[in-house]
Amino acid sequence: MKPYRYIYLAIAVMILASCESTPKSQPEAIPATPLQKTVTLDKNFKIASGQTLYVPVYSHIYHHNRQEIFELAVTLSIRNTDLANPIIITAVRYYNSDGKLVKQYLEHPIQLDALASTDFFINRNDTSGGLGANFIVEWVAQTEISEPIVEAVMIGTDFQQGISFISPARVIKSQNNYKRSPLK
Repeated sequence: MKPYRYIYLAIAVMILASCESTPKSQPEAIPATPLQKTVTLDKNFKIASGQTLYVPVYSHIYHHNRQEIFELAVTLSIRNTDLANPIIITAVRYYNSDGKLVKQYLEHPIQLDALASTDFFINRNDTSGGLGANFIVEWVAQTEISEPIVEAVMIGTDFQQGISFISPARVIKSQNNYKRSPLK
């Protein structure tokens, strides 16, 4: 009987040793989004290019013959695609279905460096925009640049159902070689 005791003990040690948790490599922590770099535009700021963009967004969509509402979270993404030059975002405004201003996101213009991006978020339970909500985004640059990519990403999940889609911006006004300050 004695040899079996050692065999059982050896098996138990091997099982415990194999259960020992080895530290798993943790994914690198995602750094916090850097603070937006605010800038002051004065009368000496010369605009070479700029745009006013309309971005349709949806705080909810209907389903089941319009009997139920599927709420969506919205992320507005603004990406500077220029390889060398910054852009200045002068306005990000959120409007509801009636065209009424719900929220103005910027108190001061912000600079987006070359290839940088920023985003603005609307919580899923914020239905103040309604089905026809939209963002108006205005940007300017001191040189001719590659146009930024501006789009909204909507996403929602309920039970085992999930939905996500994007909505690209549309240019509603362009500024090219316009030589006055955007400040009025």
